[in-house]
Amino acid sequence: MMSSLAAAAQLVPLAEELDKNKVTPGVLGFIVFAVIGVAVWFLMKSMNRHMKRVDFVEEPAADAAPASSAQPPKTS
Repeated sequence: MMSSLAAAAQLVPLAEELDKNKVTPGVLGFIVFAVIGVAVWFLMKSMNRHMKRVDFVEEPAADAAPASSAQPPKTS
């Protein structure tokens, strides 16, 4: 634990020397962003494939029955 704190304390002066207007994500940032984009694309393709396999037939609700077959409510 102490070694990680000591290492972090040594990096603080290095971070202050950087010009904050010139720091960019660089190639590694682009690669990570591109990998995330490709992963999302594959997930969307997989989701579309699975959604096409779903066979869903909605049954009419009990209160949405046609008016001709509806019976008057019973009163007791």
